Amino acid sequence: MIGRIAGILLEKNPPQIVVDVHGVGYEIDVPMSTFYGLPASGQAVSLFTHLAVREDGHFLYGFASADERAAFRQLLKVSGIGARTALAVLSGLSVTDLAQAVALQEAGRLIKIPGIGKKTAERLLLELRDKLGKALPTLGATVFPAGSATAEPDARSDILNALLALGYNEKEALSAMKGVPEDSGVSDGIRLALKSLSKA
Repeated sequence: MIGRIAGILLEKNPPQIVVDVHGVGYEIDVPMSTFYGLPASGQAVSLFTHLAVREDGHFLYGFASADERAAFRQLLKVSGIGARTALAVLSGLSVTDLAQAVALQEAGRLIKIPGIGKKTAERLLLELRDKLGKALPTLGATVFPAGSATAEPDARSDILNALLALGYNEKEALSAMKGVPEDSGVSDGIRLALKSLSKA
């Protein structure tokens, strides 16, 4: 099991990044909550990781904190929840917000996330109720400094691709991007678009 990756951040193509570790580039899928805090490309980064071995390949997922990884692992244990849906949940809600939603049994907060219907939300709340709190070791501990986002030439296409990868359709994604300033960096743009979609 690969539990942690530390190296140089080579590429950021949300929700996937590439981290160079001594000449080997690891493709890692991360939730948007982790993506927001990534440093600029070329900078050092350290992530908690979860390795999933499936018939169609090995997949590596990265997280800013041990709590985020613990929440991801708990989500995977819920029947019918795969890695893509678990990432979508953590992209739509912080670990703290997810824990609050579970504690208060607020299905409405989960239903706003793409791919989560009413039945799935209720199942998540039920199955996580007694497990999530116990699984979160150090709420909020991060392992890399937050990098300031800067505007990039392809930022808008990256923002759009990230929204599509999270399960929103093109119409929803384009509509949400209307409220994103032209000079927004990828991280800020995704955050603003998701905020707009959560209000819809």
